[in-house]
Order: sequence, then C-alpha cells, then structure tokens
Amino acid sequence: MSQDSIRNFAVISHIDHGKTTLTDRFLEITNSIADRSMKDRLLDSNPIERERGITIKLAPVRMNYTQSATRYTLNLIDTPGHVDFSYEVSRSLAACEGAILLVDGTQGIQAQTLANAYLAIESDLTIIPVINKVDLSSADIDSVTQQLQQTLSFAKDERILSISAKTGKNVSQLLEKVIEKIPPPKGKPTAPLRALVFNSYFDQHKGVIAAVKVVDGSISQSDKLKLMANSTPINLRQLGYFAPHLVSSQKLKTGEVGFIATGLKDVSQVKVGDTITSDKEPATLALAGYNEPKPVVFMELYPLDGKDFTALKDALEKLKLNDAALVFESVNSPALGNGVRVGFLGLLHAEIVQERLEREFTLDLIATTPTVKHLVTLTSGKSQEITSASSLPEPNQIATLKEPFITLYILTPAKYLGDIITITQKRRAKLIDQKYYGNRVKLIYRFPLAELITGYYDELKSVSSGFASLDYQIEDYQQVDAVKLSILVNKLEVKPLASIVVRSSAEARGRQIVSALKEVIPKQQFEVPIQAALGGKILARATLKALRKDVTAKLYGGDQTRKDKLLKKQKKGKKRMKRFGKVEIPQSAFLAVLKK
Repeated sequence: MSQDSIRNFAVISHIDHGKTTLTDRFLEITNSIADRSMKDRLLDSNPIERERGITIKLAPVRMNYTQSATRYTLNLIDTPGHVDFSYEVSRSLAACEGAILLVDGTQGIQAQTLANAYLAIESDLTIIPVINKVDLSSADIDSVTQQLQQTLSFAKDERILSISAKTGKNVSQLLEKVIEKIPPPKGKPTAPLRALVFNSYFDQHKGVIAAVKVVDGSISQSDKLKLMANSTPINLRQLGYFAPHLVSSQKLKTGEVGFIATGLKDVSQVKVGDTITSDKEPATLALAGYNEPKPVVFMELYPLDGKDFTALKDALEKLKLNDAALVFESVNSPALGNGVRVGFLGLLHAEIVQERLEREFTLDLIATTPTVKHLVTLTSGKSQEITSASSLPEPNQIATLKEPFITLYILTPAKYLGDIITITQKRRAKLIDQKYYGNRVKLIYRFPLAELITGYYDELKSVSSGFASLDYQIEDYQQVDAVKLSILVNKLEVKPLASIVVRSSAEARGRQIVSALKEVIPKQQFEVPIQAALGGKILARATLKALRKDVTAKLYGGDQTRKDKLLKKQKKGKKRMKRFGKVEIPQSAFLAVLKK
C-alpha cells in the first residue's frame, strides 16, 4: 500500500441527516463486512445509539476499494451530529484530509450542518457537499443546492452529488468522488514517528486502546514508544486497524489510521490530542492537539437507595474510562443523602449518561435541576467557581457574580421568524446579526447559557414545528444580578431544588416551581406548606392539604360525643405530625422543576 492510495475522510452533518446509514452503504459496497454480519447502524455500538438513532461516539473503520485497477485504502470516521458532541467531530477532522458534508434533501441546511462545515474549513479540509434522501418525494434538490451555494459558497458550476444512503443510489459515485477530490496524506515517511491520538478507550484485557493517525514515520510491532506530553512509556501489546473490529497488523505507515494497545491501565494517561513517538528516536516537536473538553452543565445524581452510593461512584469511574469529558465529585444532601455532582457537555450528554447508569448498572437515580457554572468574586477579594445553587455564598459576601454566555446560531424558515424572535428576546438575548439565504434566515444572538438549559430548545422546536435548529459556542462570562432561590417543603429547605435565578424573575420562577411541586408531591396525613424563598423573604407559597382519614368509620351507632372525641384526637395527632413529620419527595418532583 502506497501513501498516494490512502484517503482519510469523515462524514459530517446535522443530527439525523443520514451519516450512519451512509457508512452502512459504504461498508456494503466495499465488501468490508460479510453479509451475515451486516446490520443497520453497524458502527453505532452502544444500544442507546441504536435505539435513539443518534451517534454519540466517533467510530473509525478501514475499507478497501478498487478504482481504475488501483486499490485504495479508505479510512472513514463516522461522527456525531448533535451540538453536545462537537468535540468528537473536531477530533475526527484532525485525523482526516477531507470530509463529506451530508445534507438532508427534505430539511436543507441546519445549524449543526454549518457548525461542522466551519470546523472542516478551519481544519483546511477538502469538503465534498452531498444531498441525501433523494428517494423521498419531499426532497427539494434545487432548493438545497441553492442553500449550499449561498451559505457555504460552493461554486455554481460544481456538480453537487445527490444520493440515497438508504437505497444506495449514487453511493458508488460518491466513493469515486472521494478518491478523486480528497488528497492523500502529506506526512514524511523518513521523519521521526509522530502519531496523533484522536480517541482512546479502555479494554479490560489490553489496557488503554489509542486510536491514532500516523502523521510522520511508521510504527512496527516491536517498536518502543512513548507519549510526548508526559513521557509515559508504552508497552505495545497490539498494533492494527479498525475493520470496524480490531485487526492486527505488523506495521502502520505514514498516513494510516489505526490503533495501539498500550497496556496502560489508566485512560487519563493517554490524553486525546497527545502525540506518540519513538522512545529511541523521538520527535522534537509534538503535533497540535485539542483543547480540553469543558463541562458546561452540572447536575447532581443521588441513588434512590443510599446503599447504592458506592455502586454509583464505581459506575461513573467505569464510564469515565471511555468518556474523557465526564467529571464528578461527591456531595451530600440532608434530604437525599450521599450523591455526586457531575459535569456534562450539554443536556443530551447528561441524559445519555443518566440512562447508561440506570440501564447498564441497574441504578435507580434521582437527578436534580441542571445548573451552569458561575464565577463569584467575594468581598474579601477571593474568586471561586460555583456549580450548584446550594454552594452559593451569602449575598453580603458576594462582590460580583458572573454567568457563562454563548453565541447562539439559529437557522429557520422565514415564516417562523416572528415567533422565534419573541421567545428568544424574553430570555435576555441580544441580537448580533440576521442573514437571509433564500427563504431561510440565520439569527446570531448573544445568549445566557442558563436560559438554554431551561427548556429553550423544546420551546424553539414547538414554535417552529420542528424546522428550526440551533448551535452554540461558549464565549465568556458576564456579570449578572442573580440570587439563590430556595425551596422549602414543610418549612425545611430542599437544597437539590434550589436554583440560581435572575433577581427580576425570581418571584415568577418561584411561583412556577411551587405550583409544579404541589401537583406532584403526594398528600400527607398533615398539611404541608410548599414555599419559594429569597433569603428570609417568602416569594410564593402553596399549601398541600392533609389527606383525611375517616377515623369514625369503625363506629357503629352511639351518640355524637364518641365521634367528636375521635376527631379531636385525630386533630391533635395531625398537629404533632405537622411539627415532626418528614415529607418524602418523589423523583417526579425534580422532573417537574426541570420542565418549568
């Protein structure tokens, strides 16, 4: 295999535009998978990915294809399409020279289509635009072609290929276009070894498996290797490529994508973006890596049974082996006991992790309201990061409080523009730019991240009938006049239900939460007050009436005094219960607050 016959490329698009279906057709056409082993969404190995029809983790695979009597090696990387997993896409693109930009012919360009296209442009990759789902009668090829030309400046004389990943129509022509358009890798075979780690995961028998692209030099099975970031030596257990299962190989040459079984037991030692080089003849300059993924949404998870706390921590440790973006720490709540505060890349990331914990590790969990990280400067001059409302200092100790802001990109058909502007302006947004591309509009806002995670996405989909899409980029922190909104049930503060809200909307938010909790907390034998408080001031209150038990049902006859005696005794008992009673708060209460 010569370096000129290698093509490294990714498939990028908005979520649900057909990336994984297209990779299935590629695998069939190149005969990379035996017919008996072929199944839909083959590269989606996690059951949640298959059930939801979304890709969560990047997945590399090597294919062989012969064109004009020349045998080509095609290294394909299937990428996620949701904004929460943009980090996975950026890592994939660093291992490629080109990308297929896939656009749904029935939906057109979406926000994440643009975001991923810009990532590819910044990485200086060759982009091949492709329109998918042409087998559907609702596909509008001319309109989508025009969108690609207007928004991403593809030349009008460039033939944009139309395919059906489902039926396989024109997929062979696409493979030929990949070979024709995407250049071979440009590395130097005689230079010292430099291999970029673009993914890693833990294998129980082989240790940490590093997915690599050999940029310069080559790797042989007998080589002594090391990681350049921390000079950690690698005891090479196995060398090979993805097919998509692991296939051993004696050598990985310049430009090839493959894997190295390092034998290391700690996945944190093999950081994504690190450079692997030879221990005997090391390279002097490491490859440009990646920025560390930074969690932006925080949530506390508590086991329903306190005995499962250790099991919860062990489960998170195991998930972290294959998810470097996952961070967590132990917390304690008087209401819920021991738990963990977990940092996520977004709400979908949080949802996926929680579902994996419940399904793969059979844990019953209570999840609290998600929050964003705030930066606090105290009157003493010290600064600290706040990831939960319960850890917010007292107001008289706070000099400044800052919250994260994002640049929000919305792409929508023009007819939904008015409603979208209305719901967005209500959330402290500032319009930066507005551009028209035919009958579609691109809106750019400066937007508080806290507003995004409290139902904005669902509201956007509702007012646009599902046609609008969004993408965002974390920018900086901005000072905000925010306060801690406490929730009291039976006059006791429930810390996991506390939230940091803008002062001007604290009362309205408090009324919403109190109303929601009244509907989901079960009635007790005594009257239960539910309150929203700002410091010592009660902003909103609802009273959960007592569940009345008919204590006179056991009486058969007798005068009224016997009944009055029992009712008086019951009243005295309820008074004592109200004073000492403990209210059990179900998971539905936390979900109700989350949806408000």
